[in-house]
Amino acid sequence: MNTTIDTAVIVIFSAFVLVIGMLFARTGRNLKSFFAGGEAVPWFIGGLSLFMSFFSAGTFVAWGSIAYKYGWVAITIQWTMCIGAIITGLWLAPRWKKTGALTAAEFIRKRLGLTVQKTYIFIFTLVSIFIKGSVLYPVAKLVSISLNLPLIPTTIGLGIFMIAYTAVGGLWAVMVTDILQFVVLSAAVFILMPLAFDKVGGFEAFTQKVPATFFEPLNGEYTFGFVLAFIFYHIAYIGGNWTFVQRYTSVDSPKSARKVAFLFAGLYLVSPIIWMLPPMIYKAINPSLVGLDTENAYLEICRLVLPPGLLGLMLTGMYFSTSASANTALNVVSAVFTNDIYKGIINPGATDGQLIRVARLSSWGFGLGMIGIALLVPYVGGIVEVVLSIGAVTGGPLLAPAIWALFSKRQTGRTTLWITCSTLGLNLVFKLILPVLAGIKLSRAEEMVMGMGVPILLLAVAEWLASRETTVSSDYLRYVQDKADAPVMSSKEAASEAVETKRQNRFGLKVIAGSLVFTALMLFGLSFLTTEGAGITATISAVVLVMAVIPWRAAQRVKLSSGPQQVEKLINSDN
Repeated sequence: MNTTIDTAVIVIFSAFVLVIGMLFARTGRNLKSFFAGGEAVPWFIGGLSLFMSFFSAGTFVAWGSIAYKYGWVAITIQWTMCIGAIITGLWLAPRWKKTGALTAAEFIRKRLGLTVQKTYIFIFTLVSIFIKGSVLYPVAKLVSISLNLPLIPTTIGLGIFMIAYTAVGGLWAVMVTDILQFVVLSAAVFILMPLAFDKVGGFEAFTQKVPATFFEPLNGEYTFGFVLAFIFYHIAYIGGNWTFVQRYTSVDSPKSARKVAFLFAGLYLVSPIIWMLPPMIYKAINPSLVGLDTENAYLEICRLVLPPGLLGLMLTGMYFSTSASANTALNVVSAVFTNDIYKGIINPGATDGQLIRVARLSSWGFGLGMIGIALLVPYVGGIVEVVLSIGAVTGGPLLAPAIWALFSKRQTGRTTLWITCSTLGLNLVFKLILPVLAGIKLSRAEEMVMGMGVPILLLAVAEWLASRETTVSSDYLRYVQDKADAPVMSSKEAASEAVETKRQNRFGLKVIAGSLVFTALMLFGLSFLTTEGAGITATISAVVLVMAVIPWRAAQRVKLSSGPQQVEKLINSDN
């Protein structure tokens, strides 16, 4: 890619996203508004943001690599995310909202104790930095190859830009960018699909040129055992990952939390087919990619069929989807550090101003750590190995016990700590030590089954043993008592908080509407500049413009009803 049109698209869009972050610089007046949107985020915004938080350039690089090599099984694997989200919507998301906690770490402290919380915070922070740092690598690779730039400076530059607007704007800045990238990527892929089919000679030619096993639901190392274990993994990941829990706690009710998860499930029922077809088509066009080169399959089909301007749009969408995913993790890690370490342990009397400063500084600190991890990914086997291995090793031990505690009255902090540490240690032994010392290496399916199965089995055994004593744990009794003794906000404070929350959320919805208008105008302009796909580009531009009406009308329905008279009435009622 060497045209000025593509470069201009990337620069203009990047500048626009940075401006969005700056618009929210003054909207977060306390932790609740900065990290949870005042717990009044519209559910459809939360659901789309959750979907994009799961998305990244890793989706195109990691799953695109699997789609290129094995075909339909990449879609099968991603459908496990749909199943996990349905289970989460039915039982887990409403439970998280009912806890009343700002973060999952806060619930863990109240339910299982400070020692368990400290251990989990340490593990979660490391895992988040590794996973989100690893997904920064593929997008840096895409940009460096496309623009013929050196990989290391590209990684550092993109990483710094990635964390800038999160450190400034908080959750709403992240969510607005999530929505924007959802629209951009959807537009780019809907333009890419017909052009790719045209290049391969149509659907029939595509099916004839790929391997005979290409459309089988299971293929290669991705067996039935792997997929089954991956279902349990995604129930734990979508239902218990601290990043996603924030989406359930930032809406106004358990019912809305359920809708967030169900919207995610619906999107992941349809989107894998749309996203994964392009690298599958490229297999029919060029079947010669091997090794880590298969990670470039998505980029290669884009470079082959997308005209100038639209290629820049696709690359921009890939980068900012990664940015959205990593920034969501940054926002949560920063929330945990600020709310549960700095405020909870270091400085309980910190003012709102101090907490916001710590939140922004910690976002930068953790973001720089992610950049460091991204630089190491090429040396540990590529993005597929990193993402799946980290998930298999840490998913069950870290996420399953906290989810279990949402329902169990008998689980104790000591049991949780023992199960987490022992199963995590066991997984690390099989992943890192036994392959070197004894030549024992688990398959991908065995690794995933062991990583999820052992923690769940131990939790079930512990619950059964505790049930024989027919007593409720002291940890649970303390948790219930602490909830009952929690201070209640005065009417004056509640009225003021409600007004500020509504003002922030109305502003966020208006920014989303404006962002969609900007995107529609950019697509419409590209329809005049592109050499192919002009008609579909203009059509999608019109669709995006119509979509801008939805958040704008939602913003108009947000009424700042708690005016001076209402506040005065509430103050008098307190007296």
